[in-house]
Amino acid sequence: MPDKRMTLEKRIAAELYSYQGKMSVYVDDLQGNTVQIGADEEFETASTIKTYILAALFYQAEQGLADLDELIEYKADHFVDGSGMLRALGVGARLKVRDTATMMIICSDNIATNMIIDSLGQDTITRLIRDEFGCKHTVLHNPLHFDRYDKLGTTTPRDYASMFVRIAKGQLVSEKASAEMLKILRQQHYNDMLTREFPQYYLDTEETGDEELIWVASKSGSMNACRNDGGIIHTPYGEYVIVLMNKEFNDIIEYSGHPAKVYGARVSRMILDQVLACEGRLYCNG
Repeated sequence: MPDKRMTLEKRIAAELYSYQGKMSVYVDDLQGNTVQIGADEEFETASTIKTYILAALFYQAEQGLADLDELIEYKADHFVDGSGMLRALGVGARLKVRDTATMMIICSDNIATNMIIDSLGQDTITRLIRDEFGCKHTVLHNPLHFDRYDKLGTTTPRDYASMFVRIAKGQLVSEKASAEMLKILRQQHYNDMLTREFPQYYLDTEETGDEELIWVASKSGSMNACRNDGGIIHTPYGEYVIVLMNKEFNDIIEYSGHPAKVYGARVSRMILDQVLACEGRLYCNG
């Protein structure tokens, strides 16, 4: 007999029926329940690789192989077009490693990313992603030089979600490192695929002084080949992890109304409503 229940997976499939692209979804309510749609599909990482780089940095710092307070210099070879603020400072600017990594995440600074890759070593980052973080399908192929390389990285929704699950549980590198990474990821500016359909009153309460009932710790990424977002969503009932990855769409232009972001936001709101309705779980009988 066919399963006639209106599952969350079927609701997502119905929402995406008219979407001219391919979206994979991974959600974990941190209580034993997941939603997995194309969870092992491989995607270009775009700037989501910066979360893995951040974790590699904190791992090396924990091992005494990197110093978060060391000054590193913006060199000419680090320059790359795209997001960020460091290009306004100019070649020769010196920043603490910690501050450089923070800029890599919160404003997705591409120059800062190249500085961290140069400091840690590309091969070291990929080795840590595979061997220490257990993300067997994730690779940093190249530093960020779009005029030289077509690919930046490869990952899967399952791999990416696993990073945030461990951060949420205080288990990525260490409890202290997880807390520090969470603090940085909460300041990330570009999370509209996850949040554009959320009730904004509960996301930003600086003006009202009320408690912030919903917050997000995330890192998105966009290139011609993909539109990705993923992170931790905090609700009054606790946290859950969500990853949305998109490819095979027709429109490569970057803009806020891109279909990948519009449909991604709808799926993200659907998940939020489900978790709130089930008081922190993906399934009310889970």
